[in-house]
Amino acid sequence: MIRIAEDAARAIRRHGRRAYPEECCGALLGEAGGGADFASEAEAVENARPDDRRRRFRIDPGDYRRLERLAEVRGRTLLGFYHSHPDHPAVPSEYDRDHALPVFHYVVLGVASGEPGEMTSWVMSEDRRAFLREEILPEAVGEEE
Repeated sequence: MIRIAEDAARAIRRHGRRAYPEECCGALLGEAGGGADFASEAEAVENARPDDRRRRFRIDPGDYRRLERLAEVRGRTLLGFYHSHPDHPAVPSEYDRDHALPVFHYVVLGVASGEPGEMTSWVMSEDRRAFLREEILPEAVGEEE
């Protein structure tokens, strides 16, 4: 389970709308433990994918290091990542599975015709064979203002 602060959920939805028709991406910063990790911040990053940005995203290694430092400076933990799926369901792709690690949450936002829709969250199984859908606590997911 993961809880996502309303401000963070709104930021993810805004980012998905702005980036459309390309995939947006960013990090989830917050607190781990207590029965459900709590993502209090969504930190946008530039999609570093040089091609096919409509169907793929990539976080540059330099951005990854910056996100780890940012989390540490803010007294947070890097909990995972988010990205959008323009005109596709909020379900991880095979590409997403191939690039995921079991220690992180992966939030996927469906964006249809430029409008943010369903937001889901996933964790990678320890054997890296499959994504497992996890609950986003309902009171924590904010709608666009």
